[in-house]
Amino acid sequence: MATGTNIHTYYDGTWHKGDVPLMRAADHGMWLGSNVFDGARLANGLTPDLDKHCARVNASAAALMVTPTVTPDEMVEIVKEGLKLYAPDAAVYIRPMYWAIEGGMSAIVPKEGGETGFAICLEEIPMATPDMSATLTQTRFRRPVLEDAVVNAKAACLYPNNARMLAEARDKGFTNALVADALGNVAEAATANVFAVKDGEVFTPVPNGTFLAGITRARHIENLRADGVTVHEEVMSFDDFHGADEIFLSGNMMKVTPVTAFDDTNYQIGPVTRRVRDMYWDWAASAN
Repeated sequence: MATGTNIHTYYDGTWHKGDVPLMRAADHGMWLGSNVFDGARLANGLTPDLDKHCARVNASAAALMVTPTVTPDEMVEIVKEGLKLYAPDAAVYIRPMYWAIEGGMSAIVPKEGGETGFAICLEEIPMATPDMSATLTQTRFRRPVLEDAVVNAKAACLYPNNARMLAEARDKGFTNALVADALGNVAEAATANVFAVKDGEVFTPVPNGTFLAGITRARHIENLRADGVTVHEEVMSFDDFHGADEIFLSGNMMKVTPVTAFDDTNYQIGPVTRRVRDMYWDWAASAN
């Protein structure tokens, strides 16, 4: 089932209209989960950090022992060609993907240097409005560590765990979950990185190998520091978030999502959160 509308798919060297079939039943990625993807955005006529997202999908493939076959620069050019199929004011989700086709040792490991599937899916998905917010709750599910899972990749096999977090949160009446790492410290939300604001300073969990420190997260930190705001990357507890003045989520899909509640603690959409959103699009326009 598609998330967006007006889909175009790049596969087998050309662009196709619609959500076209890609995998065969015996492809390694189909039955053994060697699938990776990344996500970038077209919005306001801009594609912020597209090159970084294309580079990261290649890194994710390598982490799953899948052979990347398209350079980031080539990928950027393919995406730009596909985006010509959309109206100038369209908001499009850009998803490059790899999967292994051939199995190697005992079939479980992708064949070294073996055939790799590659596709790019473009879907129209609206950007969030400034007043669109999230509510958070704790979840009993945690982020894995590298010894347990390929947390150094944006891998499809990680997302069933995120789905359990979201399902639990929604059963409790919230839209997202604030998730702990193996030690019980806050790692991120179920679908995004997370920031807290206290007394005008910004705090975010330090990358510790249990979650992807996102490209958009890094961009927000860089913009905030350039604007003179103190940003701390440190070990954070759930109490740190209950005591925050503002909380916002950071991810490629919506860039900035204000949080208005964490369990029984409520928040306003504050000035730092609004400023982070404005700075992001100001940066994107200047970079373009």
